[in-house]
Amino acid sequence: MGIDLNSLNGYSVGLNPNLKVNSYGKFVHFGNTKNVDTFQATSPVRLFEEAEIKKMIANSPEVQKILSEHKIPVRLNMKELHELRDGHAKDTQNIAVAIANNLPPALKQQVNIKDLKDGALLHDFGKVLIPPEILNKNGSLTDAEHKIMDLHTELGYYLLKSTGVSDKVLDLVRNHHDNYLDNTSGRSYIPDINLQILNIADKYSALTEKRVYKDAYAPKSALTVIYGDVQRGEVHPFLFTALVKATMDSDPMLNVKKV
Repeated sequence: MGIDLNSLNGYSVGLNPNLKVNSYGKFVHFGNTKNVDTFQATSPVRLFEEAEIKKMIANSPEVQKILSEHKIPVRLNMKELHELRDGHAKDTQNIAVAIANNLPPALKQQVNIKDLKDGALLHDFGKVLIPPEILNKNGSLTDAEHKIMDLHTELGYYLLKSTGVSDKVLDLVRNHHDNYLDNTSGRSYIPDINLQILNIADKYSALTEKRVYKDAYAPKSALTVIYGDVQRGEVHPFLFTALVKATMDSDPMLNVKKV
């Protein structure tokens, strides 16, 4: 079927959008590229895809070195990672936000909620490379297995380092098990409030959920354990008080287990 070019004379030729009007009064010029959805571009949820993680490994000689030195095979535990994302990590995120919301105003102002939420969701990201026979062991880990398990913080840090995740979030991922200044460790910094909140939220979530190697603690029992950390000077009393308030007064939608 032929096209009568004369019938197109209602359209202007050129790049001026103000001139590109046909006889029906409709604009036919090209518009701008559709904006990327901000949530999709900035949410850490996008990082939990297998193709993304393979790119992270390829872009990180540090990850490759850690795996090689410890003779860890490159196996992606996607099922475990997705279960962590939707279970423990999400629970930790909800608890961390609830703790922040129950802090005195002066302390609450020091919390970066965006970093805290992202750090909580990503804090166990490195477990995607921990062998499942260690990750899901039904029993106590040996010393050698503990060393492998402990690598998840470094693995998570180096995996995420090339993804555009902020330095603050990377710090939370790398140090979420380091809650206080330990004079025997040689560390010279005191963790900021975001890291301390993540640490206590992570511990409370881990205590109160059932795992292959243990039953779930009742909320009061978990708080008793963490109160022991307070007495040893390992958890700030204000954070513990905020956690207690969160467990007693929380919105059920937060999934924070009530006392």
